[in-house]
Amino acid sequence: MPKRNNTLRLNLLAMFIAIIILQTSIPLIGYIPIGPLAITIIPTTVVIATVLLGTVDGAIIGGVWGIITFIRAYIWPTSPLATIVFVNPIISVFPRIMIGLVAGWAYVALKKRLKRQSVSISIAAVLGSLTNTVLVLGLIYLFYKSKAPQLYQINMEKLLPYLIGVVGTNGVPEAIFSGIVTPLIATPLDRIIKRRT
Repeated sequence: MPKRNNTLRLNLLAMFIAIIILQTSIPLIGYIPIGPLAITIIPTTVVIATVLLGTVDGAIIGGVWGIITFIRAYIWPTSPLATIVFVNPIISVFPRIMIGLVAGWAYVALKKRLKRQSVSISIAAVLGSLTNTVLVLGLIYLFYKSKAPQLYQINMEKLLPYLIGVVGTNGVPEAIFSGIVTPLIATPLDRIIKRRT
């Protein structure tokens, strides 16, 4: 039985890695470009993987996304800003790993206290998505606030208000999307997987 469970886990891990590769490669499946940044729905995939496979595997899936983001910043960036900020692995990889960790910790803590699994998943998804947004934008501010006076027509003196605006225009919709969609997908999949193990 443990061998069967491990085989299923590895298959699911491989499937989620394939989904992440597709979402980062095919336009409009994982990123919706708007201006110098891109709204991403990939945190939803990372949180679904976290709910189904656990916190460590969720962090692995997030890490895969981060590594792809880092590589793409050099060869096929998702936005003009990506060529500048995502070449830094602390900005491109670390926040993606933290999605899985934060969502996993939140889900484990909440499912013990809340009766409805879908509510626990939804809150964990919102927290995971916001973790990505806050860390990416916060790290951009920390690393680039003192750089060149102009960054793709963004006055660096107004960088903090700009990034706070991005949280409202990009981060909040991403979190809402993740909070709604994640339990709709993860809850039935979790039941199916539990029946097969």
